[in-house]
Amino acid sequence: MFDSSVFTISESNLDSRITQALHYLEEYEKEVARAQGAAGYVFRNKEDALGRIKMLVEFAPDNAKVKDLYARAKACVKGGAGNINTVDEEMTAYLVNEEKLRGHFAEASEKAWNDLLAANSENRLEKPFPVPDFRKNTIDDMKDKIVLLENIRYPDNQFDGSDGSYIWSGTRSDGMYFLRIDGREWLGPYEAVKRYRRQVDTTMLEVKEWTVIGRIAGITVDIPDAGESKVVPPVMAWVVEPVALYVPGHIMAVYDESGEHTGRFIDEENLAQLKDAFYTVKEIPDDVTPERLVEIFMYAIKEKNYGLYLDCIVDSRKENPVQQSLLSYHWDLHQERFHGEYVHADIDSDKTVIRVIHGYDDKSIDNFFLDEEEQAKIRQAYGEKEEEAIVQTSSFDKNGKQIGSPVSHILRRKGSGRWYIETYENRF
Repeated sequence: MFDSSVFTISESNLDSRITQALHYLEEYEKEVARAQGAAGYVFRNKEDALGRIKMLVEFAPDNAKVKDLYARAKACVKGGAGNINTVDEEMTAYLVNEEKLRGHFAEASEKAWNDLLAANSENRLEKPFPVPDFRKNTIDDMKDKIVLLENIRYPDNQFDGSDGSYIWSGTRSDGMYFLRIDGREWLGPYEAVKRYRRQVDTTMLEVKEWTVIGRIAGITVDIPDAGESKVVPPVMAWVVEPVALYVPGHIMAVYDESGEHTGRFIDEENLAQLKDAFYTVKEIPDDVTPERLVEIFMYAIKEKNYGLYLDCIVDSRKENPVQQSLLSYHWDLHQERFHGEYVHADIDSDKTVIRVIHGYDDKSIDNFFLDEEEQAKIRQAYGEKEEEAIVQTSSFDKNGKQIGSPVSHILRRKGSGRWYIETYENRF
């Protein structure tokens, strides 16, 4: 808060007070310029500048210098509030389309889940808990029985037993099931759910609780403790192998070795066709400009077009398994940002910088002083030309407020080839 007692104004000191206010205003202007349209910045000179200018306007409203101070201060206040954009339906269409897809898969999964329960109704345990007593039921009585387990907490209840990895479910008083998770029956459907999240439903985030249909496969005695010391006593439990995983309201996945993977989510085979109708861009033209490529990259992320996302990125950053894993990791980060931080990004074409980083620059001012033969000789000696483009973007949220300062994206092009994105991990 500005202390007005340190800034008394009179006719005799008016000019000096204007000079003092101008000093603080200039510092405030520099701070606003550094923010580059981002909201939420703390401007250290704001109160000192505005407080002094307010007092000057009240004392000498008709003074030309004071009017100028007021106009500049007003521009600072507006600039300091951040850039405000108009968010139209096209910018957020990806969220609407994702909601439609989410509804489709949730409905199909609920039906498939109910159908699976109905198909196994005669062989399913009517009451999973209390767990059937081991003294009254033999393995022959229980083997291949279907059991419905809710609130399966993974990875919270995971533990490594003497003969495999499990998730425990239940209590010592009511009995326990050990759900086996080291085989394809779990890993296949689990990976299918992760594919669904990456390709369709960002809102699902990481699943902590699962609903599982499983088949009793045996009986074991083990210690359901994830710690190394395992100080708690062992438990006798029925071993359950997963048949299907379900995240209510989202997706169901099943073990299936007949497809490309060992698990699939419901209606996965129709996903590509369903999504194709929602894509704004489906391919990259050979003559794409740097600005347009960054825009295509944004749409690939927003519309969950992973193939197009990869096609935007330079080959040298997607060659080996480690790089491919990083591509997926940053894909997830981009998804979360376009669902939790911002909804769109503007590209400032006026800020784009293109320069030659290897080879001979055909547009260099050097050419004014060289004839064609001299240029050709230098061009051959320098080898293939490689260019770098720096494209600047500014992102904003659903209310149109700019999020953070503008961000730079680096692109590469060799010879007369196409542009590719180098810094694909950068936020927008």
